[in-house]
Amino acid sequence: MAESEEPSYIDYEAFLDPDFSPTAFANSLVLATNNPSDTPIDLSTPLSRVLFDIQEIDTHIHTLTTKSAIPLLTHTKDQADAGQRIVTDVEAQVASLTDGYQRLHKEVIQRHEEADDVRIAVERLWEAVRIGRTVGRCLTLGRQLETQMTEINGGGGGVGASNTSKKEDHRAMVRVANTLLHIRQILSASAPGEEGEHLSKVDLITYLQNSILTPSETSLRNRTQQIIREFSMSSLAPSSAAPTTYAQSEETKSRTTSAVLTLQLLSPQLLLSALQAYLRASLTSSLASIGRALNNLPTLDRTLLEVAARCQNIVALESLLDTIKMPQSAPSGTGDPVKEHSGNLLEPLLAALDTSSLPSFFWRSLAEGLAPRVADLMGRGGVSARALKNQKERVRDSVRDCVLRGSQGPSGSQRTGGWEREAAVMVGSVIGSLGR
Repeated sequence: MAESEEPSYIDYEAFLDPDFSPTAFANSLVLATNNPSDTPIDLSTPLSRVLFDIQEIDTHIHTLTTKSAIPLLTHTKDQADAGQRIVTDVEAQVASLTDGYQRLHKEVIQRHEEADDVRIAVERLWEAVRIGRTVGRCLTLGRQLETQMTEINGGGGGVGASNTSKKEDHRAMVRVANTLLHIRQILSASAPGEEGEHLSKVDLITYLQNSILTPSETSLRNRTQQIIREFSMSSLAPSSAAPTTYAQSEETKSRTTSAVLTLQLLSPQLLLSALQAYLRASLTSSLASIGRALNNLPTLDRTLLEVAARCQNIVALESLLDTIKMPQSAPSGTGDPVKEHSGNLLEPLLAALDTSSLPSFFWRSLAEGLAPRVADLMGRGGVSARALKNQKERVRDSVRDCVLRGSQGPSGSQRTGGWEREAAVMVGSVIGSLGR
């Protein structure tokens, strides 16, 4: 307010007081203009006072705004101009930022999107190349497998080979097993990122498995099992499979070694099954032939000679397995007995049979199966039982000689350690029922 202005009678401080109460102010005006004892209350006077005060304030505001209009307008104009300048500058900055964003979007984001498309294409091309290389490796190994199978069968070896049929190469069986193992490892590595991923979706790999891998593995497995099944080194009893010369003996050992190593590479459990089947076949045939011979004693000597020959074959097999080391690339899985043995191939077989010696296992198992047959023969009685009882000493000596002769190697040399216990067990299984 200017100094030339007359002071206003309105108490602005009362109106500006935070504790100002309109009802209290109105009550004070009524009490100031009326006698409390008057029955009719005059409200016109306080109302006129309020209206006069409002008019005074309005006049004062009008006077102030009229006198300060130019400064207010000038200040408002200055503020508006300043705001416009700020808006103009901000618009220029926003336009610059917009242009920069458009340039970055074109130079960075679009190029990144194009580069990302290129990256995806390159990754897919690399995946295709990787699958192609793996398929190529499998096909190369498949071709190699076919060639090796031909070598096993004694076929031609390649370009320029003679038309004359070649001698079969049993060592090729081990090479075939290694090739099959290599292919199997590639196909089994099917986890994400591994070499064999997505190979199962390739028709050529499916054809390779069905037409080459599976038939070759089946043929190889059957061939090796047949070699083990026909293993014979003894010259005691005539046999078409038994070698007659040193060279033939060495060839039989070499061929059996290849078959054993091949089965071990294909599956350790397959090898154990084949060897156990060989022992069971020897036991079954020996038990049946001795049972028949005890019913017809004139054939006993020849039968015991054949049994001794079978045991000599088992001795030779044990000696051969003892010299064959465990191949390093042989697979081993949980539960395979071979997993706990890293020496030779005899150890897993002995562990599976729970024995310390194959000849001992053969004689004790044979005696265990022979005892009830002799008891049954004596229980039936008849001519065969009487003849067996009358020739008890001859039978005792023949059985004992059979055990001792069969426990020797095919060359006739006695193995380390005596076999008197096995001989006693065999003799007891036959003679034990004769004295009752």
